[in-house]
Amino acid sequence: MTHIDSTVKRRTVMRTALAAGLALPVGGALASCAGGGSSGTSSSKSSSTGKTSADNPFGMAAKSTVDAVIFNGGYGTDYVTFAGKVVEKKQPGSSVKVSPSTQIAQQLQPRFVSGNPPDLIDDSGANAIGVNTIAGKLEDLSSVLDANNYEGTKISDNLYPGVKEAGLVGDKMVVLNYVMTVYGLWYSESLFAANGWTAPKTWDDLIALGAKAKAKGKYLFVWGKEAASYYQQLLMDSAIKEGGDEVRLALENLEPKAWSNPTIQAVLAKLEEIVKKGYFKPGGAGTQFTQAQAQWSKDQSGIMYASGSWIENEMKSQTKAGFKMTGIPEPILTSSSKMPYAALNAAPGEQFVVPSQAKNVAGGKELLRAMLSKEAATNFAKTKLAPTIVKGTVPAGGFGSTALQSQIKMLDAAGSHIFNVRFVSLYGTVQDQLVPWNSFLSGQLDAAGLTKALQGISDKVRNDSSVKKVKIQ
Repeated sequence: MTHIDSTVKRRTVMRTALAAGLALPVGGALASCAGGGSSGTSSSKSSSTGKTSADNPFGMAAKSTVDAVIFNGGYGTDYVTFAGKVVEKKQPGSSVKVSPSTQIAQQLQPRFVSGNPPDLIDDSGANAIGVNTIAGKLEDLSSVLDANNYEGTKISDNLYPGVKEAGLVGDKMVVLNYVMTVYGLWYSESLFAANGWTAPKTWDDLIALGAKAKAKGKYLFVWGKEAASYYQQLLMDSAIKEGGDEVRLALENLEPKAWSNPTIQAVLAKLEEIVKKGYFKPGGAGTQFTQAQAQWSKDQSGIMYASGSWIENEMKSQTKAGFKMTGIPEPILTSSSKMPYAALNAAPGEQFVVPSQAKNVAGGKELLRAMLSKEAATNFAKTKLAPTIVKGTVPAGGFGSTALQSQIKMLDAAGSHIFNVRFVSLYGTVQDQLVPWNSFLSGQLDAAGLTKALQGISDKVRNDSSVKKVKIQ
């Protein structure tokens, strides 16, 4: 049995035990993949509530406490604290406790098992629980979209399209994704200008750029051990742009041999060529991911990075002055791609959920309502340099951020050619996928070995009867 097979098998045992309501010890990466909890009860049985009104649409109890556990990743947690202060002003005597975490599944697994989960969770990052594993224990958040915001208008009328659809598991909206995330390639406009380099549009352009970087004593790409899967995102997105929805749907629906799709293999061959030519900076599998990213944003030993649009905020303290961070769409393979080069993987991200067994369900929803106010959403865009799902909060100048300006340009250029890939977050597979990706980027695993490992992970989830599958169309 390979390490990958062993990891997924133990993960299956853990999820099955949790579904039966058995407490399990938390430790290591395996727990991060576990679903949590015994059967949930309705919020009316477990949550204290107050009187509903226009100013208190969910009936948050007077002088109550909201317990929020927030993923402490690229966006930090202070934006939720900011929204919490808004709630405290609106609900005098109440308080909002925000607890940062990078180990969401490990820390919250025991709380789900004991029936005492937080009121609001940001289930994001490499150690996310995976919303599909706990969907039956989560509140339907469509009521949040139906409520009025603090400005007095219906929340859903002020959001970008696709928010509800991105949060559906079956016909139930269990997730409110807060940040408009754009996936692409990121580079220093000033460095490229100084060297006369042109931003690549195709994989051949990218490989040619790698040679130019090497001639200057630099690498094309860097990576860190916890973020090796960013290059999985690059592979998937580029293949989807090249081959269309049939590529995406095969991956999303965990189809047999999905990873062997000829388009995926053609893109993977280009990525393998980049690895074999030594265009990835060595040592990424042993480097903490923000340290690796600093090799790009500060030291500039690597010239490009595959990431979501959280990257600017995540690295703002470790970015060289005058860097002019800029994003571009991921490359296409050929001129006959099913989608244009401008097509984007862009969708609401940062997954917020409210457990039905929480002590203050109404408070969790009220905190989300505060986050969707113009005040809080503008604060996020200004301080995190990324747009939320709330429209009209980013000025044309992008608060002086070239990265944010480029995000808006990319979204405008993509038009209707926008897609998203959900299966990794739905099934919590990223921890398993990190293992083969680190080996591949290190040159220790070839494309065939990577394909076999990734298909094995998808197959294990597909064949796990304890996991409810979501049919993506």
